[in-house]
Amino acid sequence: MNISKKNIRIFALLIFSFVAYVNLFPFSPSSFQESENTGPFQIWLSSNFIPFSISSIPAISSFDSSLQKEQAKRQGSFFTGKYKNLFISLLGKDNRQVEAKIDSTFNQLFFGNDSTQRVYYPVGNDMAYIEDINNEDVRTEGMSYGMMIAVQLNKKEVFDRLWKWAKTYMQHKSGQGKYFFSWHCRTDGSVIDSNSASDGEEWFAMSLFFASARWGNGEGIFNYRAEAQKILDAMLNKKESSDSRNVVTNMFNKKEKQVVFVPVGNADDFTDPSYHLPHYYELWARWSDDNNNFWCDAALTSRKFLRNAANPKTGLTPDYANFDGTPMTKWGGGNNNFMYDAWRVAMNVAVDYTWFAKDKWEVKECNNLLNFFYSQGVNNYGNLYTLSGKELGSNHSPGLVAANAVACLASTSKYRKNFVEAFWNTPIPSGHYRYYDGMLYMLGLLQVSGNFRVYHIKGESVKACGN
Repeated sequence: MNISKKNIRIFALLIFSFVAYVNLFPFSPSSFQESENTGPFQIWLSSNFIPFSISSIPAISSFDSSLQKEQAKRQGSFFTGKYKNLFISLLGKDNRQVEAKIDSTFNQLFFGNDSTQRVYYPVGNDMAYIEDINNEDVRTEGMSYGMMIAVQLNKKEVFDRLWKWAKTYMQHKSGQGKYFFSWHCRTDGSVIDSNSASDGEEWFAMSLFFASARWGNGEGIFNYRAEAQKILDAMLNKKESSDSRNVVTNMFNKKEKQVVFVPVGNADDFTDPSYHLPHYYELWARWSDDNNNFWCDAALTSRKFLRNAANPKTGLTPDYANFDGTPMTKWGGGNNNFMYDAWRVAMNVAVDYTWFAKDKWEVKECNNLLNFFYSQGVNNYGNLYTLSGKELGSNHSPGLVAANAVACLASTSKYRKNFVEAFWNTPIPSGHYRYYDGMLYMLGLLQVSGNFRVYHIKGESVKACGN
């Protein structure tokens, strides 16, 4: 064949450009598990060109710094599709043992003995509720946790039953609070308090997005993505502010870019650190139909807020805080201390770092928490503290044990194994106080075992948030 020097140069340039492209936009096998747009050509690229290295081509070394920055942004599980299982890596358990523990916990809490074990109660042929046994009521917190557990475990019937009960009895269908939920109902569906607790709406919306990604959208109330979007839109489209108890306000303060405690009266003038879910806001920025910049800002702001709210030595956070992170109390409840709500902050910080790995402070925060609780005795620390570390409650609660084990996902503490082992050895909550401890225990099992995952919405992200 007669090939001219010009053609050889053109061919070489094409090969050079092709290799450069592949290495600038690498495809790893793990990404195919999570990618929404993987096609045969991409798979062919990954299998045939992974051996090439951009560093071996001096002419395009100027791209190295930008490539490194891009790779740095892709350390979290959202990007890699890889999730840590600390029961395996730290305790040496195998997949069969972990799956058995998850199954037994779910079956006990959802289908165990009516009086002493379960918190999930079916109603008729197509509804169910999660009951706070101690208070004999149903809360948006528990309902939304139940839905998240169900979607993570691929339990569609459980999910749909809970969602239909919440939609039927808890969600406002009209008026100022339309698409918000009454946070507090009786087991017969009658409303106790029509106001909203913001964490319920956050978890409802996130679980609905994941349901859309995992199962697709149905019709009516089972068009999961549309239902999630209604909740997100409602969060930002009420009155901006009011101190009247008769006026429903935004669930996020637009000026502060933070979630409020309750969107009504003066309860929207402060926040609850455990309601801050930057990993959820990151996903809403990518998937919401609108307000995408706001959700990016909210994610960044929440990470800064949590840094301000946490005690720099103990890592403990208060139940309630001002928007600048300083602890505050309300209604004489001692909520400026580390109390029941605050247990969950460790879980949220660790999962945010696991999914997105954007703030190294989250590693330090989890280390501080674990070091503090280790100093209190890893198997007998209390459950309530001042932020400086004075014990206020001596119960060793399974929900807090679970939360501290989740902190190990982000921690580099030498005590990680101790906390994960303590969690593994903690019995499944039962009895009168099994609701809150049980929900955190179940969520903790999913998170520590790498089974609390992002299920990706199909299609291009609307926006990706920066660091």
